[in-house]
Amino acid sequence: MRSIGLLLLINEFIFIKAGDTDIRFSFVILSQENDYHFGVAKNLKAQICDQALVLKEECPPIYFSHVDFPHVGDWTLVPILNKIYDVARNSSWLIILEERSMIRLDGLKKLLGNFDEKKELWIGHALEDENPTIIHHFLERKFKYPHMGAGVAISVALLKRLSDKISLASKLTDFNIDKSFELALFIWNELNKTSLIHNDAFCTSEKEFCVSFPRKFATCKEPIPLDSIYFIVKTCLKFHSDRVPVVLSTWAKYTKRLDFISDYEDSSIPTVSLGIPNTEGGHCGKTMAIMKYLNDKLENDYSIRWIVITDDDTILSVQRITELLSCYDPNDDVAVGERYGYGLYNSLGFNYITGGGGMVFSRTLLKKLSASCKCPSISAPDDMILGHCLADLGVKITHSHLFHQARPTDYSMQFLESDRHVSFHKHWMLDPIKVYREWFEREDKKLVESHSTKIEL
Repeated sequence: MRSIGLLLLINEFIFIKAGDTDIRFSFVILSQENDYHFGVAKNLKAQICDQALVLKEECPPIYFSHVDFPHVGDWTLVPILNKIYDVARNSSWLIILEERSMIRLDGLKKLLGNFDEKKELWIGHALEDENPTIIHHFLERKFKYPHMGAGVAISVALLKRLSDKISLASKLTDFNIDKSFELALFIWNELNKTSLIHNDAFCTSEKEFCVSFPRKFATCKEPIPLDSIYFIVKTCLKFHSDRVPVVLSTWAKYTKRLDFISDYEDSSIPTVSLGIPNTEGGHCGKTMAIMKYLNDKLENDYSIRWIVITDDDTILSVQRITELLSCYDPNDDVAVGERYGYGLYNSLGFNYITGGGGMVFSRTLLKKLSASCKCPSISAPDDMILGHCLADLGVKITHSHLFHQARPTDYSMQFLESDRHVSFHKHWMLDPIKVYREWFEREDKKLVESHSTKIEL
């Protein structure tokens, strides 16, 4: 992967001739501290610079969100819009990309040459929810928001107005879940119902006419061995008869090491009880007991490198987890899952992995969490308490857009079709076995075909 220096030339911009208009671009790549993710982001920067060189132009200023706009919510966009405006104010257009995005610079300059940069515009691939969903705060009306993996272009005229209104953002919500939706809602609410302009050239998959599109996840190395992962399913007695059989008949049969942790020992499953009663709210007591249980159990077992903790209504692909984890170093302090944020407009705000989609921890980090993380009560929200503990340890959460806290029906199908997902959550108002078969079974059957796994079905 090509190494790119991080010297940022704030006052130098790419000038691209489109008709009679000089277009000045600035780019922001939504990046992460983790070595794998930052490497992908740096590679994207290198590709953009290479394209500029072919066009005989200077490389545009390209910023990494976590490096150049440090903030507990640097991934959510709205909290850092004013910082972005400060460095992009002399540009014509701000282009926001995810690390997985691909850009065709020549096509982008021709496309944006057709728009008036002095107007308050933003352009991308518009998504809409079919029904109100929990991940989008149950908004009841149709609402356009961008597929961020496809990239989005914002005129600096609009960016300036957004920067001026940034102090209002904290009034929107305590929770930050989906950066693209929340950016769209902020723009709509604060700027006179300014709507995203859909353009087909911002694509959800690669096509000849695309100026940008997201790449699908590809494994970094060989999938990691199944016997290096310990799966834990949190359950309780009242779900032994309905949720647990679904897990056993789907993804659990492809694992090598798995425990069901419950409030009741049931030898027919079997389950393990750690003496923690079930609670209706958060499950901090159970999760911290699991951390200690695993740390003690694995004290002399060095074959386990990764811990995956799920709910009993999590639906996932074991094969895709083995592929995803090939991109991370188990000797590092790694916590992977779907990142949410709480109170990100406050100095006390923090990020956390939402538990329903599954939480993945390196064995190295498990040891530290089991020793230091404590619950204020057994019913405290375990995922949020873990977020606090990770912040105290100085460990940055690694976000993967492949984990999902909600059901497939809670997401735009165009978003789902643009990648190879790892998990969904909830059995509510759907057939979880059908969801597993549709999204994951074909992938997991690869594990049976592998000579190294020797799974008995």
